[in-house]
Amino acid sequence: MAKRIFDLVASACALLVLWPLLAVLYLVSWRMLGRPVFFRQRRPGLHGKVFNLIKLRTMSDARGPDGQLLPDAQRLDSYGRFLRSTSLDELPELINILRGDMSVVGPRPLLVRYLERYSPEQARRHEVRPGLTGWAQVKGRNALSWPERLALDVWYVDNRSFWLDLKIILLTVRAVLLREGISAQGEATMGEFMGEPATGEQDRGQKGE
Repeated sequence: MAKRIFDLVASACALLVLWPLLAVLYLVSWRMLGRPVFFRQRRPGLHGKVFNLIKLRTMSDARGPDGQLLPDAQRLDSYGRFLRSTSLDELPELINILRGDMSVVGPRPLLVRYLERYSPEQARRHEVRPGLTGWAQVKGRNALSWPERLALDVWYVDNRSFWLDLKIILLTVRAVLLREGISAQGEATMGEFMGEPATGEQDRGQKGE
């Protein structure tokens, strides 16, 4: 209950203070990327319950001759990279926090299709509300491998406290200012999580088969 009260107060105050910035970003994004300005996507939250995540759109809808969307790297221009590197695209998620879909601190909400790919241990990340920022974000963000990132999420579930949340918030400010861990190495964004290979597959891979 104390965490939820903190989330309500923090998100409400942040929206009151930041609404002029959000208005400017809305207009600039409309001019640079067109409509829709907001990116909405279904994401799993607490106990895997799905909600609609709200972010500022960072990629264009550019398509190839076949009508298919171009790769992320080709649709992410300098403006989109600026929004991501500064985490300004995440600000509309304050509305999700106000609604109770998310928390200020918690594992980041990932894609719905990942639910069936998690191991039972990795799936424990859904024992808490997803967050605007989290332990994995301040420990490397998208530069981490998927096993590392998900292990940090579960570590947070087991060790969460008010003081840990406060530490994460302060470290998040540092990470945003330094623009750390914005993308995975060699990727415009984070590569897709395909699940953990079966034990047999791991053994064959270690033997070079």
